[in-house]
Amino acid sequence: MSAESNKLFMSRFVEFINTANEVLAEELVDANAIFHAPVSPDPFIGPQGYMKILGMMRSGFPDIQWTLEEMVAENDTVAARFIMRGTHQATFFGVPASGKKIQVQAVNFYRFSNGKIVEERGQPDLMALLQQIGAVPA
Repeated sequence: MSAESNKLFMSRFVEFINTANEVLAEELVDANAIFHAPVSPDPFIGPQGYMKILGMMRSGFPDIQWTLEEMVAENDTVAARFIMRGTHQATFFGVPASGKKIQVQAVNFYRFSNGKIVEERGQPDLMALLQQIGAVPA
């Protein structure tokens, strides 16, 4: 994909993760895509796997939104740095709602094939998130 194609794709992807739109999930994510997330030893698979990741985040932070801060692309891979912002309104990782606002970075690596995501390695700063909601000392 060209640099311009990567930018357009990532713009659509941000729309997807901020809305959890299942139609966009099917459009952007390969049916056999593999998603590696630090919250599970086993990868999540396909559009429904990604919807589970988003559901987990939205269960604790219903207003969560991602902002794409920067990206670098090479061949079939894009590295993207996001800022996640939201309010801790429900239990998350066993921590009751605190009402606290979070602002956490994530650096993710995406691999593409035939215009769809086929793999993601997500690295959110979970320590900062847990500190911000009072689960661990700062």
